[in-house]
Amino acid sequence: MTSSLTPDIIDEINVRLQAANTLFNTAHPGESPERQPVHTVYGGAHIFQSGSAKKMGTAALNHLKAYAPNFVDFAKALELKGHEHLPDSKEGISALEDQLEKDPDAVQKSSEAAFFAYTVYQRVLEKLVREPVEDFRIDFEDGYGNRQDKEEDMHAVSAADEVAKGMIENSLPPFIGIRIKPLTEEQKNRSIRTLDLFITSLLKKTTGKLPDNFVVTLPKVTIPEQVSALVLLFDALEAKTGIPAGSLKMELMIETPQSILDSNGNSALPALVKAADGRCMAAHFGVYDYTASTNITAEYQRMTHPVCDFARHMMQVALGGTGIQLSDGATNIMPVGPHRPTDEKPLTKSQIAENRRAVYHAWRLNFTDIQHSLKQGYYQGWDLHPTQFPLRYAAVYSFFLESLESTSRRLKSFMEKAAQVTLVGGIFDDAATGQGLLNYFLRGISCGAITEKDAEAAGLTLEEIQTRSFKKILQGRQL
Repeated sequence: MTSSLTPDIIDEINVRLQAANTLFNTAHPGESPERQPVHTVYGGAHIFQSGSAKKMGTAALNHLKAYAPNFVDFAKALELKGHEHLPDSKEGISALEDQLEKDPDAVQKSSEAAFFAYTVYQRVLEKLVREPVEDFRIDFEDGYGNRQDKEEDMHAVSAADEVAKGMIENSLPPFIGIRIKPLTEEQKNRSIRTLDLFITSLLKKTTGKLPDNFVVTLPKVTIPEQVSALVLLFDALEAKTGIPAGSLKMELMIETPQSILDSNGNSALPALVKAADGRCMAAHFGVYDYTASTNITAEYQRMTHPVCDFARHMMQVALGGTGIQLSDGATNIMPVGPHRPTDEKPLTKSQIAENRRAVYHAWRLNFTDIQHSLKQGYYQGWDLHPTQFPLRYAAVYSFFLESLESTSRRLKSFMEKAAQVTLVGGIFDDAATGQGLLNYFLRGISCGAITEKDAEAAGLTLEEIQTRSFKKILQGRQL
């Protein structure tokens, strides 16, 4: 049976839809296939060195071993799944560690809680040695403060020199960048000068080469004109230094109500991203500036405040499918004890106990905040101090490992039936969920939470995992 509509009408409908669909698909290409770091570490530009990442990793590792010398102490402090079933005595812990080292499979069958806690702890230790910092931001804003122009000029050049040195030594994290001051009336000239000095000095040292995954962070954005001004500055710097057009990328700090809703009550985020002219890679939520801007008192400024949940969800709604990577903020309670020993005066038993209580309290708070972000679909956050690194990785790893078995089962069943709809464990999966299941493994593998072997057990080959595309995997299996 043929349509009664004339060919002219059908052609007109097709032309209109093609134009509209193309425009939509261009603006919404889907989630970025690129690796996303699980954290960004902010550190003042005045103290940044080429070996900062390694130094911070050593500090994080020493902190972890000081307060949790074994996996049981760590699990109990964080209240990991099944922690109440783990032994309390040193003898019991030691015996369990021996069993895990000799026959982990047997322990997994007899005590899932022990195997889970041990796996999390061991992978955190490995990560702190191999890659303690995934992303570092050399900070000229809140972590640096306002200084004399001469001093900031000097630090812009010295930080660039250290980045260049790190590129030679291969000591930089896989992601790195610089946070400039906001482009407000009070700060714009200082911000422009700092970025100019940093980029120019860096490219002179490296003969025109930027570090891998380099990005410029623009804080306290309120209007699109601040974003477009940074684009204009990028254009000028690229022309000045001779690097290819479009080399410089940015990420936006969403930490004001005006960056969530504009003066007309519309979502401000699409206009901010559009003003970046294709250079915006990410949007980071600033918890404490945002809560302060919404009149939340210091006592209640925290990651889990409802106003933060609202802002985060607005970011997800406005930027979903655009390829812009989203990041949450940081917990500002550091796991550091109140007492410090000296050569002349070591800590008393009561001071040691008080330090431990303070550290464990902060550990649990950091861990809970990170898990809150992960459950809301924010897989990246900020860290401000090396003592937070073990909590970051423990929260991320436990998040992925807790659902490894169920996700593997769902993906394996899904892949076996290719694009057919399937029902596993009461959860209805369709083709879109296939990419979501694959993304779980991609994120888990990239940060070290799960291994490629874990993914292969779910029915994927290493070659299929590396395509990063569920569609390509299905196409390959249909050949």
